[in-house]
Amino acid sequence: MVPKLKDPSLFKKDVCYVNGEWVKAHSGKTFEVNDPATGKLIGTCPEFDAQDTKKAIDAAETAFETFRHKTGRERSKLLRKWYDLMVENHDDLTTLITLENGKPLADAKGEVTYAANFFEWFSEEAPRIYGDTIPSSVPGNRVWTIKEPVGVCGLITPWNFPAAMITRKVGPALAVGCTVVCKAPGETPFTALAIAELAHRAGIPPGVVNVITALENTPEVGSTLTTDPVVRKISFTGSTAVGKLLMKQCSGTLKKLSLELGGNAPFIVFDDADVDAAVTGAIASKFRSSGQTCVCANRIYVQRGIYDEFSQKFAEQVKNNFRVGNGFEEGVTHGPLIHHRAIEKVEQHVRDAEKKGAKVVVGGHRLESLGPNFYEPTVITGMTPDMAMASEETFGPVAGLFPFDTEDEVVKLANATQVGLAGYFFSRDIHRCVRVAEHLEVGMVGINTGLISDPASPFGGVKESGFGREGSLYGIGEYQVTKMVTVGGMGKPLQK
Repeated sequence: MVPKLKDPSLFKKDVCYVNGEWVKAHSGKTFEVNDPATGKLIGTCPEFDAQDTKKAIDAAETAFETFRHKTGRERSKLLRKWYDLMVENHDDLTTLITLENGKPLADAKGEVTYAANFFEWFSEEAPRIYGDTIPSSVPGNRVWTIKEPVGVCGLITPWNFPAAMITRKVGPALAVGCTVVCKAPGETPFTALAIAELAHRAGIPPGVVNVITALENTPEVGSTLTTDPVVRKISFTGSTAVGKLLMKQCSGTLKKLSLELGGNAPFIVFDDADVDAAVTGAIASKFRSSGQTCVCANRIYVQRGIYDEFSQKFAEQVKNNFRVGNGFEEGVTHGPLIHHRAIEKVEQHVRDAEKKGAKVVVGGHRLESLGPNFYEPTVITGMTPDMAMASEETFGPVAGLFPFDTEDEVVKLANATQVGLAGYFFSRDIHRCVRVAEHLEVGMVGINTGLISDPASPFGGVKESGFGREGSLYGIGEYQVTKMVTVGGMGKPLQK
């Protein structure tokens, strides 16, 4: 069922990319990577430890001394070449994503395009990094600022977007002149290693991009990146709990941080909304990648006047238009969840809702005939705030529909969480659109759309969803420091 790679050399087993070379772990240890759809072994990757990680950090430190002095145009050309190679190898990258992540081919194709676009975007930003000229309050002084690369960056990426989460971090880092050590996710390392091979072919200088892997040793590798004084910046995408741990570890060396952490996105449908458009938007937001994204709608609030109509149309769409199976099968819209822990959490949330009075109207069961990691796309009505889904991120294909009465009530419900990544709502009242957008405690708002990701848009959250922004012109600043220069004695008259 799995298509063969057109270029088998992109499939890197038992090696990581350090200082422009493919190397094994010094211990010789490896870990297994399995297909979440079949459970079969895909391959093995090096189990890096602190010593291996330190070598990658040292390589990035050495490379930084020269790479930082390349012109913006030179860095732009390197990123553009990397982008071109991702486009040329689109099919093979798609295959690797579906193989190790499980998402259907259509989703994987979309991710490859999305991932490559970050290299394109930041290749265009690289030559346009500007400082400021500042009028001084002291006569005779001249003041300006210079934007400089922060230095060696440690990047820690998740499994749910094996390609895009890497390019979204590496792109801006290289654009401004930083070098990187990227810890690939243990569940989905082969996509990252293929992208590293394309970096090599693009002519990225040795040591500028280093991609390392670990599974059992992930805490050790993370601790090395966060405590080594050579590393000046950490960017992490993952759970809030791990983000807090990394932040604590970084405090000893006061590193610059970007943290894109957990979400619990509200999706609000007001009674003045276009119901059909809201159904389409909610399905796109909730069931993308089987609900395994940090910006998926986790709590769907529907105003009581249209609750029954929305619920019926939403359930019909889920029941009639989805097909669960192996991501390589034609016609499959939703693949497996990543592992058994994800299945267990989904099952707990569904059973908790049922126990507390909610009604499962579509799905609600494991699909063990397909394999241990498959779950039916599920719709639950009659949700209440005391249910686990109201306060916990499900990260699976379960849509819980909560009724509400007033605008004030639903905004309070939406904000009643410690996280604040994304929020969505549908309405045709322009005044309401502005009011609600301003009152939602999230970093990103989607109005009359369920999809908000775009390389040109700043991605990030507030509260315990983290801080910092990725993508867009704001993403560049996360990898820079501002240096102020003051020159005195400049106010003298012209010489005669």
